[in-house]
Amino acid sequence: MKKMLIILWIAVASIAVAQEAEIVKSESVQAAEAAPEEVSGFTDVVQGGGAFGMALWLGLAGLSLAAGALIVDSVLNIRTSKIIPKTLVSLVREAIEDGSVKKAAQRCKDVPGPYSNILLAGFENVEDGFDSAQDAIGIAADMESEKMLQRVNYLNVVGNLAPMLGLLGTVQGMILAFATLGTTSGAAKNALLAINISQALYTTAAGLVIAVPAIGSYFFFRNRAAKVILTMESLTMEVMKGLKKKGEPNV
Repeated sequence: MKKMLIILWIAVASIAVAQEAEIVKSESVQAAEAAPEEVSGFTDVVQGGGAFGMALWLGLAGLSLAAGALIVDSVLNIRTSKIIPKTLVSLVREAIEDGSVKKAAQRCKDVPGPYSNILLAGFENVEDGFDSAQDAIGIAADMESEKMLQRVNYLNVVGNLAPMLGLLGTVQGMILAFATLGTTSGAAKNALLAINISQALYTTAAGLVIAVPAIGSYFFFRNRAAKVILTMESLTMEVMKGLKKKGEPNV
């Protein structure tokens, strides 16, 4: 009887130990599945978007470079001192004081630029009358204005395209996230969800980071260009008035 009790106790203990081991094993498996895979960061987010996601990032990078180049170009070229050189203004005024349109036109040819083109349009048509010269000046000013604003308008294009690409990346990231919910389980599911949602947020942020300075710069340089154009037209009219006061110009 005593032997039977000992055998029964050993059997119960063995069963208890086996059950405890099974519980520990189950908990270890669950912990392993719950532990997310290590994600290195932005590189994984870019690679996780696939070929389409890579194309979006390349597009955003291209827009970023274009915005930077256009802003630098506008800073260097849309300046009153560059478009309306003081040297040219003084030389033309001296020629007008002498009453010589030919000399004034030559000064414009020696210093080419938007302001020189507007003045030349007036000087070349002054023989047909001052009204005709003023009309030619207006047409030339419109043409120079359009040339000047062409590059600035590209900033507006970049500012509108960047958030659209960011939104497209957001949509792709959400599509991939919902697809992951239906097709993946375990630790891989959590890691893929993190990557897909990160892509959605990263692309949106990147698009806005590019768009905000691009649109801000567009309005700033557009207003500066408009101011420069008005200054050119005003100075040109002053030159023509000075020529008119001299009477019939010496061509």
